[in-house]
Amino acid sequence: MNKELVIVLDFGGQYNQLVARRVRECNVYCEIYSYKTDISKIKEMNPKGIILTGGPNSCYEDGAPTYSKELFELGIPVLGLCYGAQLMQHVLGGKVEKAPVREYGKTDVHVNTASALFTDVSEDTVCWMSHFDYISKVAPGFDICATTADCPVAAAENPEKKLYAIQFHPEVLHTVEGTKMLSNFVYNVCHCSGDWKMDAFVEKQIKAIREKVGDGKVLLALSGGVDSSVLAGLLSRAIGKQLTCVFVDHGLLRKNEGDEVENVFGKSGTFDLNFVRVNAQERYYKKLAGVTEPESKRKIIGEEFIRVFEEEAKKIGAVDFLAQGTIYPDVVESGLGGESAVIKSHHNVGGLPDYVDFKEIIEPLRDLFKDEVRKVGLELGLPEYLVYRQPFPGPGLGIRIIGDVTADKVRIVQDADFIYREEVDKAAKEYKNKNGKDAPWMPNQYFAALTNMRSVGVMGDERTYDYAVALRAVKTIDFMTAESAEIPFVVLQTVMTRIINEVKGVNRVFYDLTSKPPGTIEFE
Repeated sequence: MNKELVIVLDFGGQYNQLVARRVRECNVYCEIYSYKTDISKIKEMNPKGIILTGGPNSCYEDGAPTYSKELFELGIPVLGLCYGAQLMQHVLGGKVEKAPVREYGKTDVHVNTASALFTDVSEDTVCWMSHFDYISKVAPGFDICATTADCPVAAAENPEKKLYAIQFHPEVLHTVEGTKMLSNFVYNVCHCSGDWKMDAFVEKQIKAIREKVGDGKVLLALSGGVDSSVLAGLLSRAIGKQLTCVFVDHGLLRKNEGDEVENVFGKSGTFDLNFVRVNAQERYYKKLAGVTEPESKRKIIGEEFIRVFEEEAKKIGAVDFLAQGTIYPDVVESGLGGESAVIKSHHNVGGLPDYVDFKEIIEPLRDLFKDEVRKVGLELGLPEYLVYRQPFPGPGLGIRIIGDVTADKVRIVQDADFIYREEVDKAAKEYKNKNGKDAPWMPNQYFAALTNMRSVGVMGDERTYDYAVALRAVKTIDFMTAESAEIPFVVLQTVMTRIINEVKGVNRVFYDLTSKPPGTIEFE
């Protein structure tokens, strides 16, 4: 698929994916590569622009990540961010040293709006700083185009050579006009046309899938999550009944979720495909009986899925292709892109399972970030409640139940979670109707979990000895870090009252205030 390309060279920055996402939001395709990528490969890719990420090192120290001077002599526009800015200056003859004053957090920045990078940006703007080192002297040919009270070189440029260095992070939302700056780079400096749009992606992928699959058969394990649902919709539009979706309901889904998936993709839905639902709840509960250790639960749930899927695949017989909902963060986090440490292994990246009889794997969403996947879903006509479904772990409620998993505990957490999400959504809607904007406290992810704590309570003049439910709600940009959401107390009170009154087996409700780190978003 021919398209304009901007590449991100990753120097170990925590925001590498965020940089690429922000560029794509400007309708310009962007991929992440390690700083160890050879210059010959970069020349071969012929990018319209190159962005150097931040990183934890000092560029002047021995062994620090670096790149050859040749990168800045290709005639390709280069934008350095934080460490990337310092590295550019260091390699080209400037000076970088330990800053007398560390800058961290939201910082007032004065910019030269005559710079192509700061067109239509406010002269005085707020940016996110995070650096120990600073550029004390710019490289020959560079002019300073932004400053702060403590940082004499908040940005520098050499327009003739199309080289730009900024000390702050335009990719994070805390930089108020950051997206505008990145847009200025890709359009004003790189002269991109902006050909990366999801309607065009859908059309091109449908064509590519038809060409690849021909008259072959495709098998997809449909989880009901956003990625697999969008993939099912895309494949359905491309090849219709040549696609079979196997939906394994392991009994650990959110309330009514299994029926919602079937309503969209089953006989009553609008998509042309073969839909198989396997109700395997009891099978999973038996396997999980008495198991309390989180990793053991994850392993059992994962392995049992393979067994169930294998059995259904055998009924179908040989297929030509196995479809997987791999998306770009899966690829990056699995160590196949960028320089950051491998965060987690993904079952759907880099290998073919040996339990299904098929010839080849297809991954049509492999180049997309999650927000792009959602846009594709809307283009395909999937319902909004499915497209904007909150992140949900593969092991489902199995890791939102502390301790052993039973049918009764699943019932408790399903009911409590449903009430919680219903009341939060209701309060958020009321706020928007009243104020004309989204509620500032609205979390990115929110759910109920069941603790293994039981305690004495009093209900209706009777002693109870029941479970405590924990409510979790976080605000996050990238899910790598998160803060507890400040949901109004009155909303939490309503949730608490409803859960205790309506959910049998619960007599206490907690609200989890823990940030990530030190905690995780999920409980196990």
